[in-house]
Amino acid sequence: MKAQLINKVLYCMQDIIKEAELLELKTVLQNVLCTYRVESEKAELKVMDGGWTDDLESYLMARALEGKSPATISRYRYELCRLLSYIDKAVADIREGDISGYMMAYKKARNISNQTLKNVRAVFSSFFGWLRDREKITRNPMALVEQIKVEKKIKKPYTDEERKLMLGTCKSLRDKAIMEFLYSTAVRVSELTALNREDICLETKELRVLGKGAKERVTYLNERSGKYLKEYLESRADDNPALFVSERAPFRRMTKTGIEDLIRRTGEKAGVHAYPHRFRRTAATNALNRGMPVQEVALLLGHEKLETTMIYCTVAQEKLKTDHKKYLSL
Repeated sequence: MKAQLINKVLYCMQDIIKEAELLELKTVLQNVLCTYRVESEKAELKVMDGGWTDDLESYLMARALEGKSPATISRYRYELCRLLSYIDKAVADIREGDISGYMMAYKKARNISNQTLKNVRAVFSSFFGWLRDREKITRNPMALVEQIKVEKKIKKPYTDEERKLMLGTCKSLRDKAIMEFLYSTAVRVSELTALNREDICLETKELRVLGKGAKERVTYLNERSGKYLKEYLESRADDNPALFVSERAPFRRMTKTGIEDLIRRTGEKAGVHAYPHRFRRTAATNALNRGMPVQEVALLLGHEKLETTMIYCTVAQEKLKTDHKKYLSL
């Protein structure tokens, strides 16, 4: 009961104070309440077995063993702790109304988009589905929780002109190498930050990438990307094994946030809405529109399902018009 009380206080304060202050508040509450016995004001006996904590840890361990990244596991833990602390029931007693009520309160309190809420719902669905498959619960409450409708918007790739503008705006050789690397290899920014110099073979222009689910794939540098990367690596005097590092001593490995900020700032100077993942979408779209089979595009991106690959690709309208004449002329 004491842990549930502390979690409820933290939940109520999370939009008011910062994360570091929340952790400090949690420590203070634990220290203050350690000598007290906390009981429900209600007369009836309420038995809490703490089972959701154990079930949550078992679920997260299973996902980690499947190869989910630490960042994904952290996000699952965050969203599920919020839900389970808010409802404050053993998992077997949770009903669809409890979850729907939480999701409505969550959306109202944090003013999140339907897409974000849909992503949160997917985490809950995965958790309760896992519990049901292992017979830890007799029914899956998510089966009756409303689906979240999201307006589908076409996410456009960079045009060749936009990429040219951004490349001309880059202030350093490193920045040019990063821009071209993201486009040529179609890697995720998290994959890029994990790469070391030894992962790249400049002679063959090949590199091995460890992607989602700890799955390795091979991708390639085009001529321009290989040229910029070679010049950048030859210009470095540091001994950091990372492929890309900060431009000033002590030359630390670039982070996901650092690269995202670099792309955003470069795009602003060039008048282009820019973010790293858009290079991946552009690479997939250009490859498909220029004749690469969709199965090979999927291999390039590290996708198991072709449906996932097609979400990334925006078929050029002119190509669609040309192909329509080619295949449906009669």
